Amino acid sequence: MVEKHIIQARARATAEEERALNMLKVDVGEDFHNIGLPPVKSSFRWCVDNDLLKKHNLICPEDYITDRIPITKAPKEHISTSPRDQKHTEIPHLRKTLDSILYNAPAPPPKLLYLTLNFASHSLFVSKKSSSSHKSVWKDDMHKADREQDRVYLARLENRHNYLKNPRFFPPNTLNGGKSLIFLQKKVERMIAGRKVMTIELQNVTSVCRHVRVIPPSTPAFAIGLGKFPGEGGIVAPGMTCQYTIQFIPEYLADYEDYILVETQAPYSLLVPIEARRPPPVLTLPRIMDCGSCLVGGVKMTEFVCRNEGSSNGKFCIMPKKVWPPPNFRAVATIGFVEQGPFGIQPAVFELGPDQAMLLEVMFSPSSPENLKQTFTIVCDNCQINDITVTGSGQLIALELLSVTGGESHPAPGEPTDIAAQHLIRFDPQNPHTTTEKKLLIRNSTHVELPFYWQIMKPNLQPLMPEETGDLAKVKYHLDVESAFSLNPNLGILQPHTDHEFILIYAPQELKDYHSVIQIVLRDIPEPPSSEKQVMLGNSESKTDDVIALEIEVKGSTEPFQLLLEPYVIIIPGENFIGVNIKKAFKMWNNSKSSIKYTWGKISACDIVEVEPHTGVLEANEFCEFELNFTGGKPGYASHNLHCKIEHSVEPVVLHVEAAFKGPALSIDVPSLHLGLIKLGQNVLSTFEIQNLSQLPAWWRMQESQACLAERNEDVSPFTIQPSDGELPPLGKCSVSVLFRSLLCQRLQTVLDFLPIQTPQVCLMSSHLVFSEIYIGVPAQATVKLFNQTLLPAKYFWEEVSDFLGQQNCLMLEISTLPKLFLCYEERGMLALISGVTFIFSDEKQMLQSPQDLLLDFGSEVALKSIVTRQLILTNHAGIDAPFTLESFPFTSSTASLTNLIPFPRNLIKCSSVLSAFVLALLSHGRGVAFHAQPSTGTLKAFQQLIIEITAYNNMWGEYHDDLICRVGEAFCSDHQICMIGLGFGAHVSGGDTVSRCIRLNNPTPCDIRMDWKTYNQEKDNEKLVDLFLFYGPHFPIKDVDENEIESNASTSKTEIMLNWDKIPSKEGRSDSEVWGPVNKQQKIISVIIEAHEGFPSDYPYCITPTQIVVPAGGSASVHISFTPLVLPELINKIECEGYALGFMSLDSKLAQEIPGKVTRSYGYGVAPLRMDLQAFIKPALLTVEMDHDGGMVFHSMASDLIPNQPLSGVLTDSVITHNLKLTNSTEAPLHFRILLSVPFAVSSIDPNRSLKTSHSDREEQGKQLLLHPQQNMLVKVSFHTTLELLTYQNLPADQLLSGIKVLQFENGDRKVEFSQNLVIEYSNETTQLVPVTAYLTVPLLELSCETVDFETCFVDQTRTEDVFVLNRSKCRCYWTALLDQQERHNNNQVFSICPTRGILEAHEASLPTKVTLKISFTARSNVEYETTVTVFGMLGEKPCKLQIRGRGSYDEKYEDLRLI
Repeated sequence: MVEKHIIQARARATAEEERALNMLKVDVGEDFHNIGLPPVKSSFRWCVDNDLLKKHNLICPEDYITDRIPITKAPKEHISTSPRDQKHTEIPHLRKTLDSILYNAPAPPPKLLYLTLNFASHSLFVSKKSSSSHKSVWKDDMHKADREQDRVYLARLENRHNYLKNPRFFPPNTLNGGKSLIFLQKKVERMIAGRKVMTIELQNVTSVCRHVRVIPPSTPAFAIGLGKFPGEGGIVAPGMTCQYTIQFIPEYLADYEDYILVETQAPYSLLVPIEARRPPPVLTLPRIMDCGSCLVGGVKMTEFVCRNEGSSNGKFCIMPKKVWPPPNFRAVATIGFVEQGPFGIQPAVFELGPDQAMLLEVMFSPSSPENLKQTFTIVCDNCQINDITVTGSGQLIALELLSVTGGESHPAPGEPTDIAAQHLIRFDPQNPHTTTEKKLLIRNSTHVELPFYWQIMKPNLQPLMPEETGDLAKVKYHLDVESAFSLNPNLGILQPHTDHEFILIYAPQELKDYHSVIQIVLRDIPEPPSSEKQVMLGNSESKTDDVIALEIEVKGSTEPFQLLLEPYVIIIPGENFIGVNIKKAFKMWNNSKSSIKYTWGKISACDIVEVEPHTGVLEANEFCEFELNFTGGKPGYASHNLHCKIEHSVEPVVLHVEAAFKGPALSIDVPSLHLGLIKLGQNVLSTFEIQNLSQLPAWWRMQESQACLAERNEDVSPFTIQPSDGELPPLGKCSVSVLFRSLLCQRLQTVLDFLPIQTPQVCLMSSHLVFSEIYIGVPAQATVKLFNQTLLPAKYFWEEVSDFLGQQNCLMLEISTLPKLFLCYEERGMLALISGVTFIFSDEKQMLQSPQDLLLDFGSEVALKSIVTRQLILTNHAGIDAPFTLESFPFTSSTASLTNLIPFPRNLIKCSSVLSAFVLALLSHGRGVAFHAQPSTGTLKAFQQLIIEITAYNNMWGEYHDDLICRVGEAFCSDHQICMIGLGFGAHVSGGDTVSRCIRLNNPTPCDIRMDWKTYNQEKDNEKLVDLFLFYGPHFPIKDVDENEIESNASTSKTEIMLNWDKIPSKEGRSDSEVWGPVNKQQKIISVIIEAHEGFPSDYPYCITPTQIVVPAGGSASVHISFTPLVLPELINKIECEGYALGFMSLDSKLAQEIPGKVTRSYGYGVAPLRMDLQAFIKPALLTVEMDHDGGMVFHSMASDLIPNQPLSGVLTDSVITHNLKLTNSTEAPLHFRILLSVPFAVSSIDPNRSLKTSHSDREEQGKQLLLHPQQNMLVKVSFHTTLELLTYQNLPADQLLSGIKVLQFENGDRKVEFSQNLVIEYSNETTQLVPVTAYLTVPLLELSCETVDFETCFVDQTRTEDVFVLNRSKCRCYWTALLDQQERHNNNQVFSICPTRGILEAHEASLPTKVTLKISFTARSNVEYETTVTVFGMLGEKPCKLQIRGRGSYDEKYEDLRLI
């Protein structure tokens, strides 16, 4: 504040010194510079506030200027400035003030009168051109009324002394001699009937009378009236004046200049210039309006703020320069955009008042990639024109891959690559479940923001010849859901002409090669306009689509973990004791690309093998030392493979370990016992020691040899051994005593067996026995060996033979067999035996194959009405001929029916007509299937093979069992079983949005079929393998119309009369009556079914009605399949609904279901159902949203919009700003939706009116729904309502604000309240689409330049005034009111007062706050202290500002301010 005051004081002093210097130049003349006068006296001491400088401890002029200011009162009568009136006292500072008021501007040159006519568009006026008065130093120190009164008094005093001196007293060669004295007098203005009138006075300053002649202006806008003279005859006496009235009647709002020529008897005429100027409106539009860059085919809207900084209203019209000048303005004044391709500007016609602003919208839609510009002309209503140039740059999308970590790769010769990819990135081989990454640097070469997202697709590999290019039009893209590649970030916005870094991650999961194509897809890229059809800018609809901008082929391979054991085989040399832990060290190297996690297994059966450490992590290219612990459990050679499991590896690491183990070793200290000669009946005792030479405990046993006892025919040994057995500790000894009793006179030599405890063990030397070269009727023999592996005798049993096998002895056994005649058949090279033929073979398990195992199977995938043939090969291994006969029962062909058909040759049966008649004849018995053998009889020669074709015909599904009876000669009869399954057929259907299809089902079978339908949905990557079904009762019970089950009245124990075809008829013949008999039918109560999992049962989105239907035999029926679209998640743009429908077939007739032993027709889950694959694609309900601005739906509102032009009338309650929202239905189906938006936002109107559908829901809030047909659009107007209620949020704390409301404070002083929410587009399928809507409400911010005003001590009844500034730092106007506290307002003494008490503060400009001066007056009424508070309120909810005011009164005259006297 002090610095600002000093600057202002220096400026005022400089102006005063220049004014005084100019006066000296006028008085002295042209010789002023040659005289060398000193400069004028400094006026700084009179312009600066010494008290203010002293208050802040600064040096003031009073500190270094010693002369005092004379304290005198101003004269009340006459003050003369004339040189001849020197007797009056002159007051220096009053003289300065007077001169600063009257002579603050340089005088105009002689004989030149300037008349300036100012006019506005509504009220025109004419005024003289005069200089503005300079602000004096003491202006702020007086009341306004006193100051005006003093100015009137001084002006009157000056006019009293400013009279003309008689020129005859001045010789012509003097300073003022011979010059014309014409002074500018007070201007005269008055309105006459809407015209501007001005009166000029011409004064005769010469010493003689003059005739005056005035030549009027040449411009028709000026008119001069008859002059008014002081006398008659048009003569003006010396010192007298004449008056002329000038009228200004303009035709246009342009500027006019002219002059009046005054002629007298003087040799030179007087030229009086006349100017009529209207302050022109000044627009803040740049000469070049740059729209920036836009994609070709797109539309970019750019807003420019156009403000009228002039002091007059103006109407403007924008048109292309090439149409200027137009024949008339109506031809170029268009509504909407004024177009000059590729630019458009709106509005074309507008009007702006002083300080009013508006947004000028420029639309740019380039059609080619180049720099474009057009010139528009702006015409003002004051006939002024200006040209503005609109520029823009058309851009094409261009992305460039700058660099890749490790560089790009090049395909090898013959390597398959994607035909559309521009780059190839190859990763080094990695191990499964590892992760590596590369950095991609991609540059956006355009100057436009490009939203993008990444997608990973399967490669398009097309075989191409050398120098051949692929057809990109045939390329189909499929998402790669099993890709091992990913990118980060995967979506975002590419900034204009900026390099962006992406991380490409390769994380393989399986041991295979990965090949994918990563595509960067740019969102909402406009389509280039067609060259054949140019669309107008105002009606253009920019079609956008997602475009693949860059395709990069990525490849990566995986390799198994490379692990090396060092050594990989551990062989422990020598023999080791059992039970002793052997430790061996080994290493494992990890030569893989990544670390591994290992876990060693453990062997604990008999032998114990383990590794330490048991588990851990081994880094790449490092090794780990392990210790093998091997403990033998039994003597002998041990060999083991110890597995080490590697995480994420299929194959384990195997360590092979071998070692030999031995048990304890015992020794006796004597080789033999010699008892000598013993007397009969005498007992002899002898002792010896047994020593354990090993470090293991040992069990032992000693007894006389059983062989020696057997040779002597004795059962009891005469030797007593004490102890006879026991356990020796490691390296231990034991003393054993042997007592012999001599009972007979004999020479005895025997053996005492010293053995460990053992058990007998016998094995066969060969486990297989093969008979070769055997013949019919000739016995065959073979020999096998049986070996005793221990030193103990073993007893064996072989069928009916048993015997003893000595220690380590071998026994030879002979086995005999008798071969007989047998027949075999081959089906596709496989040899099988036919029942009834005796064939004996033996191996380690003797087994006789039964005739029931012989089966001729036609398979389980036989289609209905198809003809299937199997071959039966009969082989005669005998050396004699044998006749044979083949026939089937009961599904044989009727002899009577084939009487007329059998003579036909076989090749003739292949004709369609004959074949149909042949099949109908075979199936005429109505049993659903018939088997036909060709040939059916004949003779099989010795060692001959005969191929017999068995053909099956069917017209009904089921599982059929028949006996193929083969009679060989007269002795052998073979029953060969035949099995066949017939299946139904399927159909395919695809659906759309809530669509129903009618499917016709035809039943060509001879039985009624009940169909039970179920629909299933398929899910990809489902890990479920099987489905388990548990049923109680029938699989598909019969239902009524309401889908309720109907209870069956049939009893499960009831005996049903069914066909009995178990009886094989005789050769002579059979009748149908023989096959009828009672059969008990037992019904299943609980059944469990396991099937392969394909899908999940569901009636959504596919549904079949009716779910149960009976198709009559030989007839048809219809079912309806409907599809209801799914509701997609937000992140999925497209989904494929794959499903299928299964029609389970049931037979309600018991006779059709089963003929025991012959026909079994499965139903329900027992028969393959009729399958129909269902497929549909679903896209989300989504509207394309276009807005007025690229930045989105953003509103910018001012709280001052609630202040009307006349603030005294109050504040408005609502102010509305509206933006347009264009909704386009780009899908192929009509969309029903409604728009939801809450206050302070609202949907004001919809054009055109689309409220075509009304919801019939019980919820009232749903209201009406809108309908938008495919490829149509609608315009929705969204408004933001500024109300007084919204202004209350600016002063609330952050924790009390509602969701979506924020108070923003900016550094430049702006304060805004942000309102954000989502415009919800709710579709009929209950999905929503969100459009962000944001509004910024700028609120005013009031501040005071100070918080306290202290008047200190003042003289009583003397009024002191201080200035306080009310500041507005926001971009919003403010309507403020200043109030004293209530006590001061009701005080009649009026100690404090403020002026003004209310006003409007405009928004700040150029970051400088706007301010208004608030004058605070203090008049002490007595010698006491006074204090009050001034509160400045804002009508727009601003935070009030408080100003503390205090002062003290005193009767001491030293506090009297003489300047206020």
